[in-house]
Amino acid sequence: MRYKIVYDKPGRLRLRMGWAAFSTEEGYGIEEMLLAYPWVKSAEASHVNGGLLVHYESGNDEAGEGAANREKILHLVAELVASNLPKGQRRDENIIREMDDGFFRSLTALILRHFAMKIFVPVPIRTIFTIKNALSYWKNGFAALASGKLNVNVLDAAAVGASVARKDFATAASIMTLLKITEILEDYTRKKARHELSRSLELNIDNVWLVSEDADTLLPLSQVQIGDIVRVRAGWVVPLDGEVCAGEAMVNEASMTGEPLAVLRKPGHSVYAGTVVEEGSIALRVRTLADNTRIQQIVAMIDHSEALKAGIQGRAEKLADAIVPYSFLAFAATLAFTGNMAKAMSVLMVDYSCAIKLTTPICIITAIREAANRRILIKGGKHLEAFATADTIVFDKTGTLTAACPQVAKVIPIGGHTREDILRVSACLEEHFPHSVAKAIVRQAEAEGLHHLEEHADVEYIVAHGIASTLDGERVLIGSSHFIFEDEKIPWPEDEGPKMAAEAEGYSGVYLAIGGKAAGLICVEDPVREDAREVLSQLKALGLARIIMLTGDGSSAATAVSDSLGITEFRAHMLPEDKAAFVRGLKESGHTVIMVGDGINDSPALSCADVSVAMKDGSDIAKEVADITLLGENLDGLITLRRLSQSLLARVQRNYYWILGINTSLLGLGLAGAIAAPTSAVVHNISTMTLSGLSMRPYVHDDST
Repeated sequence: MRYKIVYDKPGRLRLRMGWAAFSTEEGYGIEEMLLAYPWVKSAEASHVNGGLLVHYESGNDEAGEGAANREKILHLVAELVASNLPKGQRRDENIIREMDDGFFRSLTALILRHFAMKIFVPVPIRTIFTIKNALSYWKNGFAALASGKLNVNVLDAAAVGASVARKDFATAASIMTLLKITEILEDYTRKKARHELSRSLELNIDNVWLVSEDADTLLPLSQVQIGDIVRVRAGWVVPLDGEVCAGEAMVNEASMTGEPLAVLRKPGHSVYAGTVVEEGSIALRVRTLADNTRIQQIVAMIDHSEALKAGIQGRAEKLADAIVPYSFLAFAATLAFTGNMAKAMSVLMVDYSCAIKLTTPICIITAIREAANRRILIKGGKHLEAFATADTIVFDKTGTLTAACPQVAKVIPIGGHTREDILRVSACLEEHFPHSVAKAIVRQAEAEGLHHLEEHADVEYIVAHGIASTLDGERVLIGSSHFIFEDEKIPWPEDEGPKMAAEAEGYSGVYLAIGGKAAGLICVEDPVREDAREVLSQLKALGLARIIMLTGDGSSAATAVSDSLGITEFRAHMLPEDKAAFVRGLKESGHTVIMVGDGINDSPALSCADVSVAMKDGSDIAKEVADITLLGENLDGLITLRRLSQSLLARVQRNYYWILGINTSLLGLGLAGAIAAPTSAVVHNISTMTLSGLSMRPYVHDDST
């Protein structure tokens, strides 16, 4: 393909292939082709003018790395054949770029059209266009009045109407242009909000278990076809829409319906991507490969529900509408006392509500986007606000405060079983569940070459206490000592019990029972995360006065971890319902509570907290229930969240002060006759857009401002 180099500097190359050189999809394909090379940082293709901008590794100039990369790019482009260009899919970067480009195009077109009308169109025709454009504002204003509302729509209609009544059509046109600029900016902001929040809630499923005649097979989600049968077990997110063809399960459909209670799904029932299997196991026949329904539900929730709005945003919107009547009172008072319509008009153009309504969601969106860039997914602004104001943080121990990759320290067989048998059977059961301890057992079996076949029956997660199945006609159980010996009433082995208790001291113990008898114990080392102590110290310095650890493990293991981390308050032997009850108790006593966890057994407590955080390697149900998910390997994301959320509230508060100061000054200048209505409108809109722009600044630089 022929091209022209229009910009060429080390690390940055812009080429022009000409108008209509490639389509939108072909532009995506060219980007994907270039991005497949690790030394290409970014690639942007524009089908509008056939342009291609590539950022690449400039490398070591002396070694000629940058020059070599440049030549490779030119060669790749030259090798493209216009009649057979690669086609690609729109990526997230494309969506954001197209959104930004659309905003600037709309804004530029509006401004150019306004000035072109003033310069080239005769006054009578301009007047007709002005009245025609004013009709939509009057329609919205009368509709608001008819519904008993005195809001911004009425204020806008009155401002335009007053100008038309005075036959000041130029002022009316200017006012409508400025209002249109605000509308474009608000529309752009809303679209960014929809995209950012939808992206943070998208499913992140790479592999699924495909059901076949021989055994379930782990398969990449991208290879699943319509009609395939996929297994979904307790604690997993349903990956695709489909119909249950085997098994029964309690499915939490809150992500689709908002109903918090799980519903029974059995053969013949439909299940949907994004819902979560809480208990049981099902096989579903895939009906659709896309989770568009899931995403559309999210978008609808963002558009029509207050659930994801921050309290500060809701309060800002109420405050904005509450100010409107006072603007009319000021207008009427000014007109009554001065008899000067120009002064009264300048007062009417002072709109506190516009800036308040616009800057607050921009602040929230910016914070959510910055969190996403720091590998933190937040499902709504209200969760940031809760994180900023919380005074108590509660941690699960295993997989949260402890290393995300625990290790098996000992395998202790009893009752005539061999060590290898205990580890093999345990791994066979645990591989179906994503908890960090389960992963440790599976890894140890793989390291020792203990391959296991799927010879057991369906695996059942029992009320978030443990795992049960059937092997060779015998019931097999694996879980904590509480689950095995108290819930399931397995007899404690009197002869070997003291040895087991001594061996388990200081470890997390996972017990295995086969055929109604204790068969073995797996001791798992659970070292604390290297950064945990420092993170807890900084969280306390940032105002989280009360730090608590909850664990289902015994007192000895809990004490060891709490001592190493400097935690003075902890609870051991906690069942899932105990954790949830504890969190509820904290809230009832007046605390605002953050809950941090990773396992299926943490999900009840995560649901009860004011704001909940799931770890990267947590179970699907924990990440689904949680308001925030850390995608990084460490806990320092909690420090980032605290600082970010507190900076958000501080920025919103500062914006209030600026909006109050600027608009009150405009009000005073208008009353004094120092500025006219168009000038007041211009300054008001410039200040609104300036504050909006400042609200988009990164929060990392916000500490001192």
